[in-house]
Amino acid sequence: MTWVVAISTALVVAGCGTLFTRSQQHTTTSAVEYLYPNATTEPIVQQGIPVLSLPMRVGLAFVPDNQRSPLTEARKTELLEKVASHFRKLDYVKSIEIIPSAYLTPRGGFQNLDQVRALHGIETIALVSYDQKQFTDEGIASLVYWTIVGTYVVRGEKNSTHTKVDTVIMHIPSRKMLFRAPGISQVQGTATPVNLSEQLRLDSEKGFQEAIDKMIPSLDQQLVAFQDRVKSSPEEYKVVNANGTPRGGGAFDVWGGAMLGLVLAGGASWARRR
Repeated sequence: MTWVVAISTALVVAGCGTLFTRSQQHTTTSAVEYLYPNATTEPIVQQGIPVLSLPMRVGLAFVPDNQRSPLTEARKTELLEKVASHFRKLDYVKSIEIIPSAYLTPRGGFQNLDQVRALHGIETIALVSYDQKQFTDEGIASLVYWTIVGTYVVRGEKNSTHTKVDTVIMHIPSRKMLFRAPGISQVQGTATPVNLSEQLRLDSEKGFQEAIDKMIPSLDQQLVAFQDRVKSSPEEYKVVNANGTPRGGGAFDVWGGAMLGLVLAGGASWARRR
């Protein structure tokens, strides 16, 4: 009986084709491409020293998509709203604005951000970009995933989803990046041709969730490092009250603690969501 199954399987393999094939889906956004669309022809110029005014007005947005996004607008808003809800509880954040995708233009650059700044009254913005690739292996390599169900042979697909998210904190007036933090995820899974599309969608969602979860500790580390840079390099950064009067390093320590609380609270919200 075993040899009959083996021969039958071999015939099925021959009938379906024995060549290894790999299909790929790739979606990506780039903060660099958005902020500096003409970087190859125009120099990148910083406009003065960043003046961090406390309490802060902060914007949250995803880098605009040049193609169909794996994230719906509702999903983006849900993610940003969870972060914003914690921003709003902090004494040293005056306001937090979620910027809808419609307000950001692909390759819009700082001209686009200046418009957003004027419209929403923000000075600093957190831009979230992503890069996700999904591979589907078919053929000989996936033979180990084949199973026989009744009189049907169900082919398996070997799926691999690689996701990277990257958040950059930009001070709009000075055109300076304050700090950035990445998060990377890899999701492995299998699916039959019948439910392949649905499984890839679920893997995509899981990839974004895991990547963001891994980005939280990186944000924590970068925030601490940024706080140290501001205190040690007063010639590169200036911290003032909302009325423009200078604040000492101690005041920035409090702000840094508040921002750290945001990062940790954001991580906790994602953990609860999972």
